[in-house]
Amino acid sequence: MSIETVPTDLRNLRACLVCSLVKTLHQFEMDGCDNCDRFLGIKGDIEKCVECTSANFDGMIAVCDHNDSWVSKWQKINKKCPGVYAISVSGTLPKIVVQRIEAAWNQIQNWAER
Repeated sequence: MSIETVPTDLRNLRACLVCSLVKTLHQFEMDGCDNCDRFLGIKGDIEKCVECTSANFDGMIAVCDHNDSWVSKWQKINKKCPGVYAISVSGTLPKIVVQRIEAAWNQIQNWAER
């Protein structure tokens, strides 16, 4: 597990609304989401960080080796990068972000059908 992925403080923790990765707001702003930043684009944008993460989450799971962890498989995070994950997250992504994710998914499906 990369030290950058572990929350550096227990205050101001937030969970990604897409993958449930838990970091501080400052870490999300500085590094983005290790799993989702390629389509969320929250790195360096505090407003997007607040919109695409939530402070309203329950429980945390630390995953060091997702291949050997039944908990990561149970939580469906076994394909994600090692880190600390929320068990459940409450919140809603902005409509524009949802549309961007759907467009990316459609491109992947179209590519796979070729």
